[in-house]
Amino acid sequence: MDLASLAIVLQTALSSNHSDRKAAEQSLNQLQYTPQHLVRVLQIIVDNNRDIAVRQFASIHFKNFIAKNWAPLDPNEQQKISPSDKDLVRDNIHVYVVQVPPLLRVQLGECLKTIINADYPEHWPRLLDWVKHNLQDQQVYGTLFVLRILARKYEFKSEDERTPVHHIVEETFPLLLNIFNKLVLIDKPSLEVADLIKLICKIFWSSIYLEIPKQLLDPNVFNAWMMLFLNVLERPVPVEGQPVDPELRKSWGWWKVKKWTVHILNRLYTRFGDLKLRNPENRAFAQMFQKNYAGKILECHLNLLGVIRVGGYLPDRVINLILQYLSSSISKNSMYTLLQPQLDVLIFEIVFPLMCFNDNDQKLWEDDPHEYVRKGYDIIEDLYSPRTASMDFVSELVRKRGKENLQKFIQFIVEIFKRYDATPVEYKPYRQKDGALLAVGALCDKLKQTEPYKSELEHMLMQHVFPEFRSPVGHLRAKAAWVAGQYAHVNFSDQNNFRQALHCIVFALRDPELPVRVDSVFALRSFVEACRDLNEIRPILPQLLDEIFKLMNEVENEDLVFTLETIVDKFGEEMAPYALGLCQNLAAAFWRCMNTAEGDDEADDPGALAAVGCLRAISTILESVSRLPHLFVQVEPTLLPIMRRMLTTDGQEVFEEVLEIVSYMTFFSPTISLDMWSLWPLMIEALADWAIEFFPNILVPLDNYISRGTAHFLNCKEPDYQQSLWNMISSIMSDKNLEDSDIEPAPKLIEVVFQSCRGQVDHWVEPYLRITLDRLRRAEKSRLKCLLVQVIANAVYYNATLTLSILNKFCVTSEVFNLWFQLLQQVKRSGVRVNFKREHDKKVCCLGLISLLALPGDQLAGEALGRVFRATLDLLVAYKDQVAVEAAKVEEAEDDDGMDGFESDDDDDDANGSDKEMGVDEEDGDEADSIRLQKFAAQAKAFGAIDDDDDDDSDDDFSDDEQVQSPIDEVDPFVFFVDTVKVLQASDPMRFQNLTQTLDLHYQALANGVAQHAEQRRAEIEKEKMEKASAATPVPS
Repeated sequence: MDLASLAIVLQTALSSNHSDRKAAEQSLNQLQYTPQHLVRVLQIIVDNNRDIAVRQFASIHFKNFIAKNWAPLDPNEQQKISPSDKDLVRDNIHVYVVQVPPLLRVQLGECLKTIINADYPEHWPRLLDWVKHNLQDQQVYGTLFVLRILARKYEFKSEDERTPVHHIVEETFPLLLNIFNKLVLIDKPSLEVADLIKLICKIFWSSIYLEIPKQLLDPNVFNAWMMLFLNVLERPVPVEGQPVDPELRKSWGWWKVKKWTVHILNRLYTRFGDLKLRNPENRAFAQMFQKNYAGKILECHLNLLGVIRVGGYLPDRVINLILQYLSSSISKNSMYTLLQPQLDVLIFEIVFPLMCFNDNDQKLWEDDPHEYVRKGYDIIEDLYSPRTASMDFVSELVRKRGKENLQKFIQFIVEIFKRYDATPVEYKPYRQKDGALLAVGALCDKLKQTEPYKSELEHMLMQHVFPEFRSPVGHLRAKAAWVAGQYAHVNFSDQNNFRQALHCIVFALRDPELPVRVDSVFALRSFVEACRDLNEIRPILPQLLDEIFKLMNEVENEDLVFTLETIVDKFGEEMAPYALGLCQNLAAAFWRCMNTAEGDDEADDPGALAAVGCLRAISTILESVSRLPHLFVQVEPTLLPIMRRMLTTDGQEVFEEVLEIVSYMTFFSPTISLDMWSLWPLMIEALADWAIEFFPNILVPLDNYISRGTAHFLNCKEPDYQQSLWNMISSIMSDKNLEDSDIEPAPKLIEVVFQSCRGQVDHWVEPYLRITLDRLRRAEKSRLKCLLVQVIANAVYYNATLTLSILNKFCVTSEVFNLWFQLLQQVKRSGVRVNFKREHDKKVCCLGLISLLALPGDQLAGEALGRVFRATLDLLVAYKDQVAVEAAKVEEAEDDDGMDGFESDDDDDDANGSDKEMGVDEEDGDEADSIRLQKFAAQAKAFGAIDDDDDDDSDDDFSDDEQVQSPIDEVDPFVFFVDTVKVLQASDPMRFQNLTQTLDLHYQALANGVAQHAEQRRAEIEKEKMEKASAATPVPS
């Protein structure tokens, strides 16, 4: 399509007529992949004779196409843009970006960023030459614009990826320094000069963010740059042309220059100016920076802050950055010495006034209380807030230099309290009292630890904080609630004082001012956590829940949800009467939050955060009533729409939280309903499409479906869940692009099938073994190898004869068992086991090996029988030891007020105790074991060598699935072993005799010990059954 026709299509795409617009959009979709289309769109964007609306639409179309198709995420995807078109775009876009108006430059800048990130330097080596040439030309702004994008590509790159930065700096920084120098010398500079300096600052920032390029470590070069930055820092911002509007003023070019200069100097000081840096070159730079520049910067910063002391203007972000610099200076003796003479003025005349409630706060409180609340709880706002930086400065000062400053500062606060109390109501310094309360709250950790203040906290709260709950001024009521929450955990000598504070908080939940209510709910969480006698809260629990939900209807704030979670967590099963209502309210709040989030592109939108909080609170409720299965039936209709919608691509931001809810619903419900089964295809589809990183989370509900809904899983044909599972697992396990760690849940799911459907899925044993063996050949990590071998162990336990026949059919029997034994015997230098670390892993291997012992002689020859028998005894000993260690840990944890702990035999370097218990003397079998291990290793090469230094999955392997229930929980491996051996002895006495004669004294003693332990376990199991039966039998009246 020619240019004129394309322009008409673009114009029509802006039509108010829906059908015309749709036709034009369809036409664009058909045209976008044709040769030269991209180049023609770019020509229309830069054509000054065309309508700006058409050019803007073209620029957006161009940007979206470039973003999607220039460098597709999937490397195997066919390229949609021809190499010749790419060359034409690369040859022109950096030139055009200068020529177009700002409205279009933003879009082309995004395109340029995409192209540079994908192509530089490999496919665009000439770009840097163009930049270098044009920095010496008149088109400096456009060149700096491009260079900024180029430098930003490497801003966060690690050292091994930063090589191009050194070349960029070497080629361009001498020219930049020259331009910068000329700009600084201009008398009465225009706003365009500010824009150029700002771009140079941004380029410098990106280049030094993680590491100072070696060219800048030259003292003369670095000094030249620093003199210019200090010149900009000291120079007053031009008065002429400053906007009056506060929002426009802080974004004005010269204030932006000031901000970026302070930003750069802070970065140099905090990251590279630390004398404790270990690298000698970095330490030398730090010494030079401290000696030559740090003090001068401090002086400039204090002068800048002096402006606000006399009522002048300084943008919030600049104040914040300067206070960050000062906070970092407190711990450095030389800097603190420079700071000390001005410290009183700084604290009492600059920092403290910044902590006080001000005109902007009052205006926002009155005009938009919702925005006031949002800003107060937004951590992003804290990064820019002078108030937060002031609090941090005071906290750092009393923490690092408390001896000379804490008493002085507290005395200042006390004087404010006294002056406030002594002043008539109409003249009270409400804003100063607000700042004083903020200071007291900010210093709570220090004051709780330091005498004499620690002893006076309760008195201070009673006299100066709690009375403000009755203040006529809203912001003081809010601040009283916040401070009360900070000190809720104080040991009140008089519990009536705690009770009074709690009642004040509860009363404030109904305050007419929204911010007071929100701060009160926030404080309530601390009081619920600190409450020793829940009878203080129990009578008003319905009222509290009602007030919280009223507030959730007004405000999307995750802190409200945190408070609700705390209440649920504290009261546990007592929440049962409220569970349905809580879930209904949280579900309604969730949908409101999602609607808000969908209308806001910000990733950190409070609506999105609150939506996550709602789902997390629902999980907390479900956990708290987990022993009341009937409640899950009641809440299912409320939660089902959330689960259905959020298990699709719509729920990517909350997928993990939704999966947790699905896990609870499928595990604790009396049965899994057909409605809940309807979620299975959604999870399988998500996994196939985009959710592979959530495979461990999806594993849990899929396990529940199979193990708790076995009959439906096996019998339902529409949909066919068995086929669905096979399709998913086989696809994932055969995908060569997936790492070993990505597919670990797949063999776990096969295990669930074999254990839950024992005797009912014979036709699936061969397909699952085939893909397991295929993946085993490619596996690199020991962790995955063990999981795949456990699939084979589960198959043997499922049906030993069938499994062995399949392995023989595939001609892999000896390789598989050699690998299995090698993994079992592999130890660290300390002697502890490397593989099969969890109790569950060992038990699965035990059951598989024991099942082999039951095979007739024609299927398991004498030598193989002995080998399996010895391996089984070793593993049973290891399993027994680990169970004993775990039991001891649990007992110790109970003695220590329920401290959780987990340690396996593999974490215990002295794991020989169980051998001695079973009557075996310690022998040195290392040499024999070593020879046997080498032999096994040679035979197991078909499935990949095992490296002694392979991934050391230490405690990371002890994940939550250790606690998951399994069908083999009821099988005791010791009893199973003894019963199997007895059958062998009875059915084939001669074979059994031959086996016992091949055992050395070590294994004979082990066998006797295992037999004794089995009888002990049999008695214990019988006793447990009788106790359960007794507990279940009703006592006669």
